[in-house]
Amino acid sequence: MAQVPQQHGILLLNKPKGPSSGGCIGKIKRLGQKKIGHAGTLDPMAQGLLVVLLGQGTKLSNYLMTGGEKVYSGTIKLGETTDTWDAEGQVTATADWQHITEEDVRAEVAHWLEITEQEVPAYSAAKHKGKSLYKLAREGKETPVKIKTVKISEAATLSVELPFLRFRVRCSTGTYIRSLAHSLGIRLKCGAVLTELIREYSHPFSLDNACEPDELVENPDLLESKVIPLEQALPTWPKIILNNEEVALVKNGNPIPYDPEKIAQMPFSVGINAMLLDSDRTPLALAETNIVQRQPVWSVLRGLWQS
Repeated sequence: MAQVPQQHGILLLNKPKGPSSGGCIGKIKRLGQKKIGHAGTLDPMAQGLLVVLLGQGTKLSNYLMTGGEKVYSGTIKLGETTDTWDAEGQVTATADWQHITEEDVRAEVAHWLEITEQEVPAYSAAKHKGKSLYKLAREGKETPVKIKTVKISEAATLSVELPFLRFRVRCSTGTYIRSLAHSLGIRLKCGAVLTELIREYSHPFSLDNACEPDELVENPDLLESKVIPLEQALPTWPKIILNNEEVALVKNGNPIPYDPEKIAQMPFSVGINAMLLDSDRTPLALAETNIVQRQPVWSVLRGLWQS
């Protein structure tokens, strides 16, 4: 297989239904990308946007996986309950759904907007005493009920052809869509499972800009042109160009003075994030504003320079 020099940045893949996220990432790794990671996986049954981190881009993982919203669309089937809360699991119960109306369904999807907490599926990567819940479940052991805080900012019913319904939801990072389907089934008193899931958006990236994994396997020379450069990977973060003296300070882990003229006259406050660049606009570090010895400064969060 043709090898491509190590890239540094973000690669957006359209993961197909079936393969694991790790399998898709492995295809890119075999193209010569030894330093590789991700900003959130998808279950094998899910498809859509998979944000792959290459080279120095792996250092952005924490900043891409927290705080941003995600958008999913999918399909739910009424009348069944499974142990995994999706169509991949074993059916544990069935119930009549014929009495349920389209209005009932639309009302329950709209109810998602009121949800602030949800139960974590037993078959999930969430951990209990250092062990993944899905491993405990597969071993037949009791899994503790875990509750997590979520925010649903948009919830829409796209179509209803009972017992199926299609939906779209905008939610906080870490929201379990299987849990939304399961809770809908409980409220309708008939059970429900997730049968299809597509990730359309993962802040700040869209599925519209993703490429197919097999396309890159067949044409490795395309990889470089598909990589989003580090400088563009955090579009909402201001970019600060440093002089040579400041570059030297940053590379030694030292803070540098906050200059409002370099950030469009933005008033100082603690906790502003920015990407620091050298005079050639090469990413140098991620930084945030702080107070050191009573002076406003940029403190380095993560170095991005290549040694």
